[in-house]
Amino acid sequence: MKKLLIVAHAPSDNTRLMAEAVLKGAKHSDIEQVETHWVQPLAATPDDVLSCDGIIMGTTENLGYMSGALKDFFDRCYYPCLEIKQGLPCALYVRAGHDGTGTCRAVESICTGLRWHWIQVPLVCRGAWQATFLEQCEELGMTMAAGLDVGIY
Repeated sequence: MKKLLIVAHAPSDNTRLMAEAVLKGAKHSDIEQVETHWVQPLAATPDDVLSCDGIIMGTTENLGYMSGALKDFFDRCYYPCLEIKQGLPCALYVRAGHDGTGTCRAVESICTGLRWHWIQVPLVCRGAWQATFLEQCEELGMTMAAGLDVGIY
């Protein structure tokens, strides 16, 4: 059984719905060999990362940067995971009020240092709330979990 970890900051109802959509996609009925769970960044530990086979991170765009909670997660997990989790498949989604560029750049920089492997470009849900954000998040969760399930990642 493979393990997919979702580390997503969800400070609002909409961002909670986005994290739940990622979780829903990852738990699609056709995906049989992947166990998925969502942890808030402030509760996530290095052991969570060390025991997973793939990770999806979710954050809000805060002043052109990732949330403080996701930054705290990286601060605590970077060095304990650096040498052990190289090549970890990862993905990112951002709830951006503006363009999300700085947020993506910051997370990508840290993940590059960790030598994690991006399964796709970050999903950036920009501007005013749209119901399609949930569909996109669900698809992201399903893509990662399906790839783990069949051994692509």
